[in-house]
Amino acid sequence: MSTAEGPVAKIIQEKLTATFQPKHLEVACESHLHNVPKGAEKHFRVQVVSDAFEGIRVIERHRLVNTCLSHELANGVHALRIDAIPTSKWTEGKQQDPSPTCKGGFGK
Repeated sequence: MSTAEGPVAKIIQEKLTATFQPKHLEVACESHLHNVPKGAEKHFRVQVVSDAFEGIRVIERHRLVNTCLSHELANGVHALRIDAIPTSKWTEGKQQDPSPTCKGGFGK
């Protein structure tokens, strides 16, 4: 499991751990890739591998993660990339695809 860096990342990690008891968890702040103030924690990527996702469609897995992090999403987290994977579908050591390059927002 990964170690989160900033305070928001740590809260995200703690909540996902408590809710899903993941076999694997990555929480990465990608705010530095976007047009936000230095040190901002606004854009995140999470990879959660859990038995809790077995037999559940992808959209439902995303809803579970969004519900778990609803407070953070309503209070400062602007973007959340979610990879919610059932344990049976996870290949250990497989890297996530890189996040797309920021286009600057607002259609720029």
